[in-house]
Amino acid sequence: QVQLVESGGGLVQAGGSLRLSCAASGRTFSVYAMGWFRQAPGEKRAFVAAISLSGGMTYYVDSVKGRFTISRDNAENTVYLQMNSLKPEDTAVYYCAARSSLQSTIYSTLGYNYWGQGTQVTVSS
Repeated sequence: QVQLVESGGGLVQAGGSLRLSCAASGRTFSVYAMGWFRQAPGEKRAFVAAISLSGGMTYYVDSVKGRFTISRDNAENTVYLQMNSLKPEDTAVYYCAARSSLQSTIYSTLGYNYWGQGTQVTVSS
């Protein structure tokens, strides 16, 4: 099992920044990719960004490219999501996820085996 704990969410004005953190524990050696998803009220959970085990490969949804940056510190078993130039439409609960198998794709919720509890991000206009 892998346990994931997110932190760093909050309320910010449009144009502001937040950095989300996701601390992993447990069988972290079984994880070879990490991702961030978000879910706004009434909507499905959607892919935001992902990063490979080495950190050499990163993936983003088009709407956050150039504004968000995903990174990881393997020594600390932590993944980060730096969010800049935030917009009201970025408001959602953000979830960290760990991928420990090759099921589905890195862009799908089905591609991840473990999830954090989520952290709320609210961007005011």
